[in-house]
Amino acid sequence: MIKVGIYGGSGYTGQELLRLLLGHPEARVVAATSRRFAGVPVSEVYPAFSGRTDLVYTDDSPETVAGFADFIFLALPHGVSMGMAPIFIRAGRKVVDLSADFRIRDAAAYEAWYGRHTAAEMLGEAVYGLPELYRDEIRQARLTANPGCYPTSIILGLAPVLRSRWVDPASVIADSKSGASGAGREPQIASLYCEVDGGFKAYKVGNHRHTPEIEQELGLLAGREMKISFTPHLLPVKRGILSTIYAKMEKDVSAEEAVVLYREFYREEPFVRVCPAGRFPDLSSVVGSNFCDIGVTVDKRTGRLIIVSVIDNLIKGASGQAIQNMNLMSGFPEETGLPLVALYP
Repeated sequence: MIKVGIYGGSGYTGQELLRLLLGHPEARVVAATSRRFAGVPVSEVYPAFSGRTDLVYTDDSPETVAGFADFIFLALPHGVSMGMAPIFIRAGRKVVDLSADFRIRDAAAYEAWYGRHTAAEMLGEAVYGLPELYRDEIRQARLTANPGCYPTSIILGLAPVLRSRWVDPASVIADSKSGASGAGREPQIASLYCEVDGGFKAYKVGNHRHTPEIEQELGLLAGREMKISFTPHLLPVKRGILSTIYAKMEKDVSAEEAVVLYREFYREEPFVRVCPAGRFPDLSSVVGSNFCDIGVTVDKRTGRLIIVSVIDNLIKGASGQAIQNMNLMSGFPEETGLPLVALYP
């Protein structure tokens, strides 16, 4: 049994971590911090936890939390985690960071999109936390950078064909749609119910901060520098991401052969499911679970591969994947404590 601290535990990813960890047989949450709700029981902020936990939010320092927690999740805003992670690492604790602070390997690239990096010396140690690509490295890591939600859906969607050199890396277009919880719990006009319900819009077109993370990982898969066209959209739903990805084929194959490639690539992955030829995934099949479902076909008329990839942005796109990484880093079976069936309907 390991003792877990959630540093920044009152946002959507923090509460989702707590919800999942309460059912984890090998972990016990001993701390959840929040400056805004310090001294307030978690069950008052999130009544869903009534009767399930007596935790009270604290505003403890990293040094204090490191004194009684073995494993730390940083569910903090971008730019804040970089100041906390080194403290926990120096104290001998293992860390999964859910912000973008350690995802981008090049400090200059990070600073071009996010701002000054004050812990650049740790970028070389951090492991990108996508288990399907970096499982062995994650097992040995002290610091794992949990991937972003959009990048998770896009990278998993493209990994088999980029590594197999089936598509032109310069031709990739990713058109992604996310539920409103992806914007976090902080009040924002754009994510108010009356602004979202009945609408559907693109945002940060050509300028989303997940772009360098996506291009970094896709470039490693392709073996060359990559630039993609990535457009995010806001769906009038609470949870889920659906990415439709297009790429020019470099190989003359059928849709059935593409499905075979994907199934072979992901044959031993516990949380990736590939649809049969001619079928494509629905958000309702993954919301509430840690699965990524992928459908793929070949448009012979245009010579393009079309990939549809779906995840729950708060689970496989954030907290579930973070626990998957914790399991690997702690020597537990990878599926431990993670929901295996979606919430349906």
